[in-house]
Amino acid sequence: MLVFGKNVFYELNNNANNIRKIYLSNNFRDQKIFDLIKSNNLNYIKVDNKKLDHMVDGNHQGIIIEINEYEYTDLEDVLNDDFIVMLDHLEDPHNLGAIIRTCESASVKSIIIPKDRSVQVNGTVMKVSSGALERVNVVQVNNLVNTINILKDNGYFVYGADMNGSDYKQNKYPEKVVLVIGNEGSGLSKLVKENCDELIKISMSGEINSLNASVAAGILIYGIKDYQDEI
Repeated sequence: MLVFGKNVFYELNNNANNIRKIYLSNNFRDQKIFDLIKSNNLNYIKVDNKKLDHMVDGNHQGIIIEINEYEYTDLEDVLNDDFIVMLDHLEDPHNLGAIIRTCESASVKSIIIPKDRSVQVNGTVMKVSSGALERVNVVQVNNLVNTINILKDNGYFVYGADMNGSDYKQNKYPEKVVLVIGNEGSGLSKLVKENCDELIKISMSGEINSLNASVAAGILIYGIKDYQDEI
């Protein structure tokens, strides 16, 4: 997998065994990164900046890192978490990266995504998450509805973010919560919505009646987490 950017390199440097090769622009001049590459005996080559432009989409800052493929976490390993975020077929890697970053900052340890018709962990996700991906588990599952039922069997109460739900501020949240965020355009899928225990929304007073998925997720994550922390 190809990832890119200076901050991503600094995070990966903490686990240098995961780095296969580094591609640097011919005019790359960051001495601190050069020193870390040499001190860890990392494999690197210098290439034309245009080649880097063709390797990834996004601002690579003159450095692209080839790493081992991302290893997803097993569902069984996160069933003791008090708060899990589930993403119902999000498509934008920037949203996934931003939600991972929010989860890390709120001490939410795990995110669940479906294998099909959904954004997966890639270089853009890693860059946007600004290193948070190293501290948040991402679980990849075959079927969200089946997973919701497994989570319920393990004591979780499942909330779905939906415009027809109740104001999230009016709820009392239990110790084990799953928050489901829907697709950027279509929201929660029908079966996922039907299998949620309760639907919640963010009440808005302006003329715009919808929020970006990562923004909505951030508001709800902190709202629920603040309540849990007071229990």
